[in-house]
Amino acid sequence: MPAHGHDAGSGLLEWLLPVFALLAAAGAYMLLAHRARRRNPVLGWNRWRTAWCLTGIALLGAALLPPVAPFAHQDFRGHMTQHMLIGMYAPLALVLAAPVTLLLRTLPTARGRWLTTVLHSPPARVTAHPVVALALSAGSLAVLYFTPLYNATTNSHTAHWLMHAHFLLSGCLFAYVIAGPDPAPTRPGVRARLVYLGIAIAAHAVISQLMYGGFWVNIHAPIDQVQAGAEIMYYGGDIAELLLAAALVATWRPDHRRAAPLKPPLPGSGGTRLTPPSTSR
Repeated sequence: MPAHGHDAGSGLLEWLLPVFALLAAAGAYMLLAHRARRRNPVLGWNRWRTAWCLTGIALLGAALLPPVAPFAHQDFRGHMTQHMLIGMYAPLALVLAAPVTLLLRTLPTARGRWLTTVLHSPPARVTAHPVVALALSAGSLAVLYFTPLYNATTNSHTAHWLMHAHFLLSGCLFAYVIAGPDPAPTRPGVRARLVYLGIAIAAHAVISQLMYGGFWVNIHAPIDQVQAGAEIMYYGGDIAELLLAAALVATWRPDHRRAAPLKPPLPGSGGTRLTPPSTSR
């Protein structure tokens, strides 16, 4: 597996940039959480959500910094470990932090309305559809590992970081659609989400088994590394998707809405009761 060539100075810069970015993200979230608690002391902000955010950022740091990152540059097993952290585990934690809800509670009214409008816009509805989220997260793996695309990312810093960005964004999108506590205008019911999650589990299993058997795979790495990477994908993906299913159950809220019962007549009203208009024509 080719390693990215860089000198000590560029290597140090490569580690410092993720550190600053992750610290900035953590600081921004904690600042907004403090603002939400100060703006509405009664409602406050759930500290578990803050803990989930910090957990997700810590998982990203573990994936993008030594010892995992240098290992991923040299060994396919390290790449797959990195993929699991960036594309499945960190997104679940970050989604459970409910960043959209936090923004809606802290932004000025005009900007909050603008964000709501964006979330309900046709492009956002299409992007957040479960089929699109599933294709971007699980479907893209076949494109990555069964075409020369993965090998191209090992020889280009830009392509390598774009791959990381895709893993993170597509993973967050799928976790948001399946089990996100943030509002989602096109999120289907629980049964449908479980079906999509089952399809994702099956897709990961098939891709990892094909990879282990060497069918159609296009990865320039020793066979033992590819097989070990496939095992990491198979078992690590199963654990991540079980956690996602648990999050779906934990964040699910049943719909208690029922038709409002007719109120009895008030005392002294002569027993007159208002009847609802007939819906038959």
